[in-house]
Amino acid sequence: MMDKQRAKKRIEDLRGSIEKYRYAYHVLDKSLISDEALDSLKKELFDLENQYPEFITSDSPTQRVGGEPLKEFGKIVHDTPMISFNDTFSEADMVDWLTRLQNYLGREIRSDFYCELKLDGLAVELFYDDGIFIKGATRGNGLVGEDITQNLKTIEAIPLKLDDGKAKIKLPKKLVVRGEVFLTKKEFERINKEQEEKGGKTYANPRNVAAGSVRQLDPKVTAGRKLDSYAYDIALPANELEKWGVAKHETEHEILRSWGFKTNPHNQSAKNLDEVFKFHDYWAGVNREKLDYEIDGVVILVNSNKEYETAGIIGKAPRAGIAYKFSPREAETVVEDIKIQVGRTGVLTPVAVMRPVQVGGITITHATLHNADEIKRLGVRVGDTVIVSRAGDVIPKISKVLKELRPKITKEFKMPKKCPVDGSPVIRDGVAFKCSNRNCAAVHREGLYHFVSRGVMKSCMLGPKIIDKFMDEGLINDAADIFDLKEGDIEALERMGKKSAENIVKEVAAKKEVSLAKFIYSLGILHVGEETAVLLADKFVSDFRDKQPGIGDVMEYYKTLSMERLQEVSDIGPKVAESIYNWFHEGRNIKLLQKLEADGIKIKLEKKTIRSRKLKGISFVLTGTLKTLERGDAKDKIRELGGDVSESVSQKTSYVVVGAEPGSKADKAKQLGVRILNEKEFLDLIK
Repeated sequence: MMDKQRAKKRIEDLRGSIEKYRYAYHVLDKSLISDEALDSLKKELFDLENQYPEFITSDSPTQRVGGEPLKEFGKIVHDTPMISFNDTFSEADMVDWLTRLQNYLGREIRSDFYCELKLDGLAVELFYDDGIFIKGATRGNGLVGEDITQNLKTIEAIPLKLDDGKAKIKLPKKLVVRGEVFLTKKEFERINKEQEEKGGKTYANPRNVAAGSVRQLDPKVTAGRKLDSYAYDIALPANELEKWGVAKHETEHEILRSWGFKTNPHNQSAKNLDEVFKFHDYWAGVNREKLDYEIDGVVILVNSNKEYETAGIIGKAPRAGIAYKFSPREAETVVEDIKIQVGRTGVLTPVAVMRPVQVGGITITHATLHNADEIKRLGVRVGDTVIVSRAGDVIPKISKVLKELRPKITKEFKMPKKCPVDGSPVIRDGVAFKCSNRNCAAVHREGLYHFVSRGVMKSCMLGPKIIDKFMDEGLINDAADIFDLKEGDIEALERMGKKSAENIVKEVAAKKEVSLAKFIYSLGILHVGEETAVLLADKFVSDFRDKQPGIGDVMEYYKTLSMERLQEVSDIGPKVAESIYNWFHEGRNIKLLQKLEADGIKIKLEKKTIRSRKLKGISFVLTGTLKTLERGDAKDKIRELGGDVSESVSQKTSYVVVGAEPGSKADKAKQLGVRILNEKEFLDLIK
């Protein structure tokens, strides 16, 4: 949570930025950023103002609606303000909205809800006198709109004369109806095709065309656009509607339809929030694409007109209504860091680490910046507010930097001169920066393969191909990064669905407690195999007694061991001791251990369980594949019977157990005259 002073500055910056984009959107009919990105900025401002209400001002974008009317049109004053809705983006947001509403009322909501599709169009107000359409206006600034009467008359869906012959309720002398003007996808495509044929500029989205069309000074231009419209509200107080016997907003739609207005047939009531969520999810998926017009969410209203009116207005929005938006394909967030990841080919990739943000239905925390040229093109810096896009469910990318929101103290990002993996000089190869050590990438990659397949993880989900993908997309740079993986970042990758992401994160979380021997083995220390790792763990246990250690304790313990003391451990000679000593004194390895501890990796100490002394003083080396039991299980049985297991064959080795496809250890045993056991003989021995 940011402190009060930083929040105040952020609020001021957001207001300035939103006003700039809103003016272009509402007054000039130009989209400088997407509607979704603008909604995201507004949501951040709304949340901050809720957190710090002392900073709310009357001119905040959260406190007013739309833009000023254009000078070319006449003005129409709204009888009652044309307000708009605050936005929510998640089920949690919706629960918060309902809680705030009930806290304000001091009781639970007794009404059900009414759910409407939120069209991406232009709100209008229609005035009727004795059933005859006399004038129409845009929302404008909520109090005064633009007189667009002649243009609205060209829209077939807006009735010029109402008929209450078959209606249950007689038409009032004066009537004000509110609705939405929009353009169908098919008509939008036709207009853009026509523009292309003329050599003109194509339009960005149907909403802009709809807004521009009803604000044409020449009604013939509007008529040529074939706009559509849905009515959704009778602008009368609840007590007036109650005189007609209209207690619910849902009934208003029925009455409007009976008078000759076009209303949306997909709108429906919901008993509770669970039904609201089902309605939202139904239209957020493939069904949204089946519609012939654009929607960007659903509007949820308390169905009771009386309760809706009692709740009143806060700022620019009703308390008892909310816009529940679909997960945006674009959203704003803040770049908290830019890290360098080394891919499987040794290429250094800059990756933006961002404040978590929902884009396209998933929570994103990382976005690749590809290379130094892309960073320069975007002009992105740590601390920048950026727009993250994920069009067509592809990998998220930073598409724009909102430089007006940039903190004063920021620095341009520079690619490192040394490889973060092995410290070798970095060289430039075209647009790519690479580690100059050709072996670096291979060793780095094999180390990660070892960690997930044979070490701590022994993962079923994380094979070499998945690790390669994570490296190339900048999600992991070392073993510790595996424990920081987020579902959204995985799901966003090509050929990685929601279920795969959930399974990987779940499996990784289950591997956070590990035996010390496995942990040491997983680190990939040169010359340290499974048996040496067991011996090192045994030494630690004997010296550390019963205290439960953390990774920091393990690191400090092995750092204090001299090469001479390491060689006191059986089976560890000068070469192996030097390798262990050097590993625990290498800076990048110390950082890795610190990251693993910060990620919550726990060490468990496993004391030897010796059931008998049958094999006391007998040492074994295993090679090849055993048919009846795993090699690890075979080693455990030897230790349980008091025997020892070694990595290498020497004159001190008692037996070499040979399975299918043995390695060079079998040949070494023959040379030294060490007795060889087949699998059956070994099993007979350990019975």
